[in-house]
Amino acid sequence: MTINQAFEILQRAGGIRAARIITENTKKISGIRVRFMAHQLRRGIPVAKIIHQKWFYGLKFYTNKHTLDPRPDTETLVSAVISDCLPEHTPNILDLGTGTGCIICALCKNIPDAHGTAIDKSHRAIRVARKNIRTHQLESKIKTICRTFDRPHNFGETFDIIVSNPPYIAWGDARVNHAATHDPRMALYAKNNGLAAYESIAKNAIHWLKPYGKLYLEIGINMGIDVKNIFIKRGWNLMRTESDLSDIERVLVFERAHP
Repeated sequence: MTINQAFEILQRAGGIRAARIITENTKKISGIRVRFMAHQLRRGIPVAKIIHQKWFYGLKFYTNKHTLDPRPDTETLVSAVISDCLPEHTPNILDLGTGTGCIICALCKNIPDAHGTAIDKSHRAIRVARKNIRTHQLESKIKTICRTFDRPHNFGETFDIIVSNPPYIAWGDARVNHAATHDPRMALYAKNNGLAAYESIAKNAIHWLKPYGKLYLEIGINMGIDVKNIFIKRGWNLMRTESDLSDIERVLVFERAHP
């Protein structure tokens, strides 16, 4: 099968943009493979899940059904951290719920001498993160641990920075688009109207952060007031907020102020 034939089949199934991305990023174009991918497109499976890759912060990441696809909104979180790191700063970073590892990989690629730990409760997600860490040659900078953040585990060290894009969609939220149904539920949904993960982080992250360290969180649309209240009640200081490219409040930055 020629590229043009493959493009035509994929375009009919999923549109010109999907066809272009797939043909540009697929090495072997066979009739069986193309028709299978066309079937996936018609089922609404995201292109990233079909070709198993997604670009994030200028880096290519492997993704599969066990991980949340990296999203442009989350680049706001990475930019917020990078903007706070002075040239002489060599932070030790903890990434809560790492998924593909895109956040901590992007940080360690863009902050000289940054290093850290990535945790996730999914063994399968950790395998994906390790694959991406190897791809970007960051094995000496990032270690991975299969662990939850709903209790004050002892990591054997404390951190200058904690980052997290936790699950924050309320169960039953009708606004979730069809593409998200192909992401793992544990990476999307949280109890207590989407706030449960933030409550866990507010309670436990104080044990992992150095005095005057900073905590960077991604939040969902219109969640700012509720999340701020959760952390302020736990004694965290709100430093600032960051909006994404759509001018939606997307990132909250807190500080651990007391020794």
